[in-house]
Amino acid sequence: MHGFVVRPGLEGDVREVLPLVRELCDLHASRDPVRFRVVDDVIERYEHWLPERAVDPRSVFLVACVNERIVAFTVCTIEPEVPIFWIPECGWIHDLYVLPGFRRMGIAGAMVREVARRYRAMGVKQLRLHTGAFNEDARAMFSREGFRPCVVEMLMPLDEPAA
Repeated sequence: MHGFVVRPGLEGDVREVLPLVRELCDLHASRDPVRFRVVDDVIERYEHWLPERAVDPRSVFLVACVNERIVAFTVCTIEPEVPIFWIPECGWIHDLYVLPGFRRMGIAGAMVREVARRYRAMGVKQLRLHTGAFNEDARAMFSREGFRPCVVEMLMPLDEPAA
């Protein structure tokens, strides 16, 4: 088993991360295309968005490397909460992806712990995320790291006949 290093993502890492973004998008779209189909220019959008996250002090963009090769990434921001709730904002894990050949090495958990450490240091009170209902492995990992289910997102396509 190879060791890994989790480090901040840099603007120069974006080109190497983009294929992982594509894999993540394709995985979700293949499992639930009604919910997770992305726009045609999704990679171009990430190509512009990730460098901004790399330099934004309120974002967390991390990569995990094995032998200097990027094998995982996560990107997180601080998002506003609906004003009726007790916290004004929360940390949000938008994406966390580990290449298939590097899973079950503890990379995802290490990345989540580093995200939590960074947001805790900023005074953020909660960390949230969505994960596909089909992704039992991800839900199990997030549960091990301290997440719990708190809402169930439901979807009803309006452009298809009701069942």
